[in-house]
Amino acid sequence: MAQTIQDFYRVAQARGFSRDFMMRVTSIGEDTFNEDDFVYITTKQLPNRSITNQAVPYMGLAFNTPGTVTYPGSEGWNVTFRNDLKGIIRKKLEDWQINKVFDDATSTGDLSTRGVDKVIQLEQLDDKQNVVNTYRLFGVYLQSIGAIEGYDAAGAGTPTTFTAVLAYHYWRHV
Repeated sequence: MAQTIQDFYRVAQARGFSRDFMMRVTSIGEDTFNEDDFVYITTKQLPNRSITNQAVPYMGLAFNTPGTVTYPGSEGWNVTFRNDLKGIIRKKLEDWQINKVFDDATSTGDLSTRGVDKVIQLEQLDDKQNVVNTYRLFGVYLQSIGAIEGYDAAGAGTPTTFTAVLAYHYWRHV
């Protein structure tokens, strides 16, 4: 049966479309963040998941079978923050990285594998701001904090931003 333009409109009206602003972060790894901090996150993305392909040769043919799972991008999940006036968010990230990951002043840190208690939680929203899907990224730690972008003495007053890169092991849809 061929699909028609009427089918498209019928389904689009019933299901709608997810928009670029319909996701929020509700937790990142440590207890030092609160709900207000996540208002400053401007970009994020849902994570990838991929099954590796295993070719099994038989009688000159290559049969494709599923292998293990990988999480492309888990080594560096990029997030952009607006920089608040007092630098509260950046300081929390800096403290987390220095106190919980690695302190170069003392050459000490927690280099152990992060457990399932270190979570990033993402919530996908509908057009009424109701949560429709929740994703948890497990084993998170702060890999890097980017430079604050946008300082310019002759600037127009545009808010400054900075990036953070978080690594994780795997994710689950809950």
